[in-house]
Amino acid sequence: MTEPETHSESREGAVQIAATAPGRYSVRGPLTFATARRACEAGIRAFSAAPAGALEVDLSAVGASDSAGLAVLIEWLAWARRRGRELHFAQLPETVRAIARISEVEGLLEPGATPAGTPGR
Repeated sequence: MTEPETHSESREGAVQIAATAPGRYSVRGPLTFATARRACEAGIRAFSAAPAGALEVDLSAVGASDSAGLAVLIEWLAWARRRGRELHFAQLPETVRAIARISEVEGLLEPGATPAGTPGR
């Protein structure tokens, strides 16, 4: 059984976070300044309902993305870390990867990385 889909509405469209299997999620829609706050909250609600263990988030269906989208991903990582859980991203959008590279935080998006301000860093 999978958790219900969570939506984040904005003028740019909706961000949808759907469980595709236990501990696996798909994100669809824009991760931008207009959607970041609600997308962040929706993701945390969805991940909180997941069974114990590692989480994987597929970002292949993310449309537009910007630095606020990167901030959402980093917050999700920090949330997971605070709870002693691993969270991995699959199919990271190139725009987010480029912003992370320029900001020198690309390593945070790699498996095993620790977000700043969390234990272990």
